[in-house]
Amino acid sequence: MSLEKPYLDVPGTTIFDAEQSRLGYHLNQFCMSLMKAENRSRFKADERAYLDEWPMSEDQKQAVLARDLNRCISLGGNIYFLAKIGATDGRSFQQMAGSMTGMTEEEYRNMMIGGGRSADGNRIVGEHGDAQAENQPQGEAGRLLKKSPLPASGTAPHPKTPGSEQ
Repeated sequence: MSLEKPYLDVPGTTIFDAEQSRLGYHLNQFCMSLMKAENRSRFKADERAYLDEWPMSEDQKQAVLARDLNRCISLGGNIYFLAKIGATDGRSFQQMAGSMTGMTEEEYRNMMIGGGRSADGNRIVGEHGDAQAENQPQGEAGRLLKKSPLPASGTAPHPKTPGSEQ
């Protein structure tokens, strides 16, 4: 039995719920591995080889390689874990957020200083505000997320993951 999710009607928003957590478990573990300098060095030396050590989907790996953070989020990535990728690349959180909105860092900063996006036209899916999927750089990814089947119920396996050695 699936739970009702009225929050799916909030445009421009992905809620990191239990299903998203399960979907992105290995993607987020990869991100956490970047907290260690030796793992960051290995990743920067050969990104694809390092990603191939992780049991992530090919879509997740491609999203990381493209630094498509909106796609990573739609595939279960948590922004607080994904921030490790930006830090590895020497990018600030503000730079990352700007890239996710299709704005420059300065445009994003000015929008936030000005109070953020207006709620007008953005309260439910189907209105015509600037946070609606069709008006976002990740528009197609947002629509695909709602259509894609999530993994079967249950918890994600917790195998020993690469880069987690103490």
